[in-house]
Amino acid sequence: MRQLENLHQYRPNVGICLFNAQGQVWLGERLSAPGSREVNPYRWQMPQGGIDRGETPEQAAVRELAEETGITKARLLFSTPGWLAYDFPPKYRRGKKDWMGQRQKWVAMLFEGSDDDVDLNAHDPAEFERWRWAHLDELEELIVPFKREIYAELVKAFHPLAEFLASNNG
Repeated sequence: MRQLENLHQYRPNVGICLFNAQGQVWLGERLSAPGSREVNPYRWQMPQGGIDRGETPEQAAVRELAEETGITKARLLFSTPGWLAYDFPPKYRRGKKDWMGQRQKWVAMLFEGSDDDVDLNAHDPAEFERWRWAHLDELEELIVPFKREIYAELVKAFHPLAEFLASNNG
């Protein structure tokens, strides 16, 4: 994890690694990602979003998960102790502050519902076009290149949990 010298230039954000009982993680295919699937295969990611003023990362995770996926049946397991950060490519920078990138706290959550609880239209506008369960090892090849370093860290950090769930429920 790299140190951020200009912390205020990175948007505070939370990412959600939602596990099912088999140790797989929830992935959504971004609706707003440019290009067709053949042109842009890097349209998949785990839910994530900004942390509002006065909100803890854990509160933001519960809110963002419900907004982006419709899922409300999930239990918070733990969150990362520090911040992980990535820079936006220049073409991605937008908004009032022209953020350099995002600094993220990541939470691991356990899905306690059924696949029928997923509602990609729970929030307008929708974030994802479709979704699926995936193995942690698939993440790095599906995510946009500028987020890969963070996802590689997450795969290492969350791999023991995925193995534990798979061995007990798979």
